[in-house]
Amino acid sequence: MKIAITGGTDFVGRHLARHLLSLGHQPILLARGRDLRHPPVAAVIHTDLSDPGLLAEAIRGCDAIAHCAGINREIGSQTYRRVHIDGTRNIIEAARLAGVPRLLMLSFLRARPDCGSPYHESKFQAEELLRQSALDYTILKAGMIYGRGDHMLDHLSHTLFTLSLFATVGFREQPIRPVAVDDVTRIIAAALAAGRLSLQTVCVLGPETLLLSEAVRRVAATLHRRVWILPAPVLFHRILAAICERTMAIPLVARAQVRMLAEGFLEVAPAADPLPDDLKPQLRFTSSQIRRGLPDPGPFTCADLRFHVCQHGR
Repeated sequence: MKIAITGGTDFVGRHLARHLLSLGHQPILLARGRDLRHPPVAAVIHTDLSDPGLLAEAIRGCDAIAHCAGINREIGSQTYRRVHIDGTRNIIEAARLAGVPRLLMLSFLRARPDCGSPYHESKFQAEELLRQSALDYTILKAGMIYGRGDHMLDHLSHTLFTLSLFATVGFREQPIRPVAVDDVTRIIAAALAAGRLSLQTVCVLGPETLLLSEAVRRVAATLHRRVWILPAPVLFHRILAAICERTMAIPLVARAQVRMLAEGFLEVAPAADPLPDDLKPQLRFTSSQIRRGLPDPGPFTCADLRFHVCQHGR
């Protein structure tokens, strides 16, 4: 099958492309830019989600679309409305124009209306656009996804090489169920290539429940680094996130992520269908899984800043 992937050079898109190739499918990567740290594994069509006509030409001849594009902070014209809502509307229209019948959208576990978070609300509005379309759709409401090139393991690793402190998000931590990106791509491939999960909204959570501080300790142990866990109020992390969004190319934490961690990654909202038993994630957050997803070791450097003067860096 020929499958288009929006956000094709981003974290989940890259892993999905590799998985589809391993199954003998032909992924087509749609991307606004490219991450020079991760060379693409398939053909890249450089386009954003703003023009349904251009998108239709890019996906013409495809059998399905994996809509993985998204942002966790707003920068300039890249707003939640433009990327999540307008972008989803445009890819739906492009699918109609190009005659692509099947579209899967990667959403967030607790994306919902009227909750005060522009990220959550825009993701839910995008879900509603797809549910109201005439396409054969699947919506994956996923929790915390980890793997090589993610934000979680990448930033935890560099944090632990920079200093040996970690602040909990709130004095009373909420539980998480981290899900391996390999499990996510397996589910997406089953939905798009095998016709599973048609006209369904499903929740995707890892098989193990733990606190973020426990996850941090496992990463530290895998790295053979000492870590001190300190309690901190959610307000501290909101302030930290605002500073990181302004100063870092990829923020240590974004405000939308603080909201996610403060709520926890345990329960889907609104309610969604469970996955069939054979598609449920199986990979636990073990040292071997953590090791597979870790970046090259090293601390944060000035190369991680949005505007840096380093001549050398990661």
